[in-house]
Amino acid sequence: MSPVALLLILAAAFAHAGWNLAAKRVPNGGALFVWLNATLSAVLLVPVVLLTATPSWDWVVPLVGSGLLHLTYFLLLQRGYATGDLSVVYPLARGTGPLLTVMLAVTVFGERPHPLGLVGAAAVVLGVLVIGSGGSSGGSRTAGVVYGLLTGAVITGYTLWDANTVNTVAIAPLVLITGSSVTEAVLLAPYALSRRASAVRMVRRHWRAVCVVGVLSPLAYVLVLFAMTLAPVSLVAPARELSIVVGGVLAWLVLGEPNPVRRLSGALIVLAGVAAIAVS
Repeated sequence: MSPVALLLILAAAFAHAGWNLAAKRVPNGGALFVWLNATLSAVLLVPVVLLTATPSWDWVVPLVGSGLLHLTYFLLLQRGYATGDLSVVYPLARGTGPLLTVMLAVTVFGERPHPLGLVGAAAVVLGVLVIGSGGSSGGSRTAGVVYGLLTGAVITGYTLWDANTVNTVAIAPLVLITGSSVTEAVLLAPYALSRRASAVRMVRRHWRAVCVVGVLSPLAYVLVLFAMTLAPVSLVAPARELSIVVGGVLAWLVLGEPNPVRRLSGALIVLAGVAAIAVS
């Protein structure tokens, strides 16, 4: 993997962990929180795209498809955070995604990454599972595991869809994330407008979290999309999961979630896997 791609992934990891921590700290955010984030992202990104690119009808299907997948991802993630620990939902979601992505990238796209890269990908997944094995108990833990796995499956879908969009269809990463944000905002608008009072209350109480997620979420993913133009998706997908190391530490230090020794042990395994991917 090229040094530039690795730097993009590292920057994306910190941005991704940061916005997930912000999202977790909003109780019962749900669809309204997702709509506010998507709307803010769209407002910030659309003028940039209009100034730097010429819209085309050929964008419609790839961008709407991406928006639908990302909307499903955000809704599942918010539901997971409402019912389970960050230290369970986040690593399981991020770990299931690259495992399935690598399998499909090799079998469907015909990618042939270096064997050391595949060993690194396996180490990342193992480390994520070690981290995700610690957390709360009972029903909340079960719900966290279920939503984490479902979210990971959707991550696989949007990763492969978006990788094909930027590499095969040749739509710029910034255009893709903008179109996805617009699709999410438009689809949730009727729901949000029917609950205007609740939306206003959420803005007043959680405007900082809305701003953090609305800015860092598209930034993190644009960085990953650019990395996908420089390295195979079968390596980018697991390498970006370095974010779970940051997220795990934040869950312990900021949220006071349990099992820090288990979490940091898993983090070391993830770091070893990322190192293997970087030199492959």
